[in-house]
Amino acid sequence: MKTIKIAGVPEHFNLPWHLCIENGEFEQVGIDLQWTDVPEGTGKMCQLLRDGETDIAVILTEGIVKDIIGGNPSSIVQVYVESPLIWGIHVAANSKYHSMSDLKNTKGAISRYGSGSHLMAYVNAQNQSRMISGWNTNNLQFEIVNTIDGAVEALANGKADYFMWERFMTQPLVDKGIFRRIAECPTPWPCFVIAVRNEFLEHNEQTLSLILAIINNTTIEFKDIPSIDRTLASKYYQKIDDIQEWLLLTKWSQKPIEEKVLNNIQNQLFDLKIIDKKVTFAEIVKAI
Repeated sequence: MKTIKIAGVPEHFNLPWHLCIENGEFEQVGIDLQWTDVPEGTGKMCQLLRDGETDIAVILTEGIVKDIIGGNPSSIVQVYVESPLIWGIHVAANSKYHSMSDLKNTKGAISRYGSGSHLMAYVNAQNQSRMISGWNTNNLQFEIVNTIDGAVEALANGKADYFMWERFMTQPLVDKGIFRRIAECPTPWPCFVIAVRNEFLEHNEQTLSLILAIINNTTIEFKDIPSIDRTLASKYYQKIDDIQEWLLLTKWSQKPIEEKVLNNIQNQLFDLKIIDKKVTFAEIVKAI
């Protein structure tokens, strides 16, 4: 039995992995796939890859692209979720802010630098600058909060003014009157990819191919699993109507990332000054 370490956020996107593990599908081919939940998100997972503490990460596309360009010795091997991530922009329920124009020059809560909540704040600011005078990516301010719980605390005590996170995972906080959502900001690219440490990939390409084949067979059929909406709603504390909407919007992928898609991501990150150079397709993506 070969032990492989994998990391991902504790969110509904990753239920297919948990089903495969629970059903013993990896064990059947001699793989002990050990999953680690990372509530801190992409920035933390980038660090786990760099430190060799995980072999594989199911990770936000923009975050791992930035970190590979910044020296992370890892590669993208496949798109995991093709559809955009819909980021909700939230304030505390009793906040004085009620519109995007109110949030100009305020402080955003982020899980950590290099995370999706950090990078998407720049994408959102660029979007707003086209409509609201004075929005400027150079004026963005951040408070590191690590997790959703940290964001709840930071917004409640005024250390931060708004928080961007996947809108369905934050819906229970909106329903409870803890957060108020004032806008949404979808990613302009596929949201999740599968990234692998290059050292691991060099010695385990056949094993990785097996892992991808198993997860891809599951994601192809995931929406057809009987009562999957009820399973998701129960496991992630969601209303059934919200989960059904999310399932309609979400499209898993079983394919490599396309070069034109990667070029578009690099161009946007470069324009936002999130990366200071662009690299070749082969420096970021490895074919399996």
